[in-house]
Amino acid sequence: MDIFSQFLNQISETSLPIIDTGISLDCYMSIDISESNTTALDFNVADSGDWEKYINLYLSEQDNQVAYGGYLEKRNLYDRSAYFRNIADQNKRNIHLGVDLWCTAGTKVLAVLKGEVHSFKDNNNYGDYGPTIIIKHSIAAETFYTLYGHLSTDSIKDVQIGTVIAQGEIIGNVGSSTVNGDYAPHLHFQIIRNLARNFGDYPGVASENDISFYINNCPDPNLLLKLDLKTDPSF
Repeated sequence: MDIFSQFLNQISETSLPIIDTGISLDCYMSIDISESNTTALDFNVADSGDWEKYINLYLSEQDNQVAYGGYLEKRNLYDRSAYFRNIADQNKRNIHLGVDLWCTAGTKVLAVLKGEVHSFKDNNNYGDYGPTIIIKHSIAAETFYTLYGHLSTDSIKDVQIGTVIAQGEIIGNVGSSTVNGDYAPHLHFQIIRNLARNFGDYPGVASENDISFYINNCPDPNLLLKLDLKTDPSF
């Protein structure tokens, strides 16, 4: 683990809330939607309605409310979008750089840490983030950013750059498929060390050619969320 990852890991010994705290961690379960999980994804991945049915069934079978995972998963679902498709395999952006929390549209989204609004944008390409907020954090000697994607349109309606955000403050809600890039409802959460010149947006998937850079610049969000502290033999 590099020094920055160690720093992130030491911020909290316990899980930091990122969605509605009324949902117990006991109602979370992991999910694998990588390209290798061919049996589980036996449905039309190009149809957000089919996606939502699959997620809802997956959760209801074990009486859970949130499915999470995805960091560094290699996924084929992005091929449905011309925004990602039609490029050489080695340059294809299909390695996921954040953690997804699949849950009901309208679920409250919370700031993981204190910070200030850096930027926001409606990334409205098919298969993109939809409404997105990026928060800047300065802790000790470190400055870094967290990205919250696939939000509702109302989440960015009144937001203002520079607004100070408290840890745990509600910053928006999970968006529906009609506004979130046409996915089943979920929150994409990503840590970004150097945002460079990006504004309201940052790559959420990387190609094999670029993955070494992005692993360093976008460490595992579970260093903060610590969702894997919840262990269940049924996972």
